[in-house]
Amino acid sequence: MIQFSFGQSEKDNVNKVMDLWHRAAGDANFEEYFNFMDDSSIFIGTDATERWNKQEFMAYAKPHFDKGKAWNFTSLERNVIFSVDGKTAWIDELLNTQMKICRGSGVLEKKNGKWVIKHYVLSMTVPNDLVDQVVPLKAEIEDKIIEGLKIK
Repeated sequence: MIQFSFGQSEKDNVNKVMDLWHRAAGDANFEEYFNFMDDSSIFIGTDATERWNKQEFMAYAKPHFDKGKAWNFTSLERNVIFSVDGKTAWIDELLNTQMKICRGSGVLEKKNGKWVIKHYVLSMTVPNDLVDQVVPLKAEIEDKIIEGLKIK
């Protein structure tokens, strides 16, 4: 895990973790990527069915990393907010991805002097002017998901 030099602001530390995490995926560095995540981490992907704990996400991601190409996200803008005690950070970011602009949001926790990712949500953005065109494209698939979740 990354050691931070004395005197860096906590915001810089969180930004560094997030930038290195994204870079590890771009470099297809499986071990480094998942070392930034806490053992109890949750990752929520762009598909409505994608809510994984760390082990499930590792199983999903391993074949992608093994091919030498995972995903390549670069932060375009990031906001970082801290809890009063400074041990929790909330982030939201706009990302440049192969899916064009996506939004990421997450929670990091400072454990043993290091920031770890506890929760991350990746969302595709849809410009408001295109919503009426996009909804019909996903309706059939997501209607089935909605019905399945109503039963539970």
